Amino acid sequence: MSWAQAPAPAPAQTPAQGQSPDQSPPPAPTPEATPIPTAPIPNVAAPLDYPRVEFFGGGTYAETGFFNAGHWAGLGGWDASLAANATPWLGFVVEGGQYFGTSQIPTASPAPFPTCGAVNGFCPSTYPTFSVATREYNFLFGAQFMRRKYQRFTPFGEILYGHQGARGQATAQGETITEVGTGRAFIVGGGFDHKLNRRYSLRIKLDYLETGTAFPQEPKLAQDNFRVSVGIVIHNVHKKKRTLEDESDLQ
Repeated sequence: MSWAQAPAPAPAQTPAQGQSPDQSPPPAPTPEATPIPTAPIPNVAAPLDYPRVEFFGGGTYAETGFFNAGHWAGLGGWDASLAANATPWLGFVVEGGQYFGTSQIPTASPAPFPTCGAVNGFCPSTYPTFSVATREYNFLFGAQFMRRKYQRFTPFGEILYGHQGARGQATAQGETITEVGTGRAFIVGGGFDHKLNRRYSLRIKLDYLETGTAFPQEPKLAQDNFRVSVGIVIHNVHKKKRTLEDESDLQ
């Protein structure tokens, strides 16, 4: 007989209270995976949409002194411009306009008309001033600066330079004399556009107009003038390109 003893059997496990002997203990919960944080996607702003071409046309009223007579003349007229926008805030402008009405010139110093008593003199019968039928035109080019930030209103400023001409015609004692002068013109001013829809806007602007008219036999002098213009702006509108999603929606 061998003296070695057989190993003792392992003690049976006692079932927990409320658990039947044939039930196994619940498995241990598996640890949840920790989500890895991702970098936020930057919010890229959409490019600002703006009209590439704008046409303005409207009426204008100017307080003028084209003859340096010391009397302001209120002249009506028209103003039109074409702007090509290189960026949302910068455009290049070509502008033309004309003013017409009646100016008053002192009878004692009728320049640019000849003085009464001189050779080919001009002797009006009214005193202290006489009436002169006035017409003036401008042709200018320059830059326009827009502030396209608001939904309905777009303020802007402008600076223009170019050529102008003034014509005065007066009649005295059955004789009509016409004086014509030309020179430079300079405009600085601004205003705002009120959007009516995608294609049209209402424009109001106020400008300082400096002219440098030189009449025959007279030195070249600068004249200070002011004008206000009201009219309609026509914007070119980009048509939306049709995509595959639009085509599928139509089917």
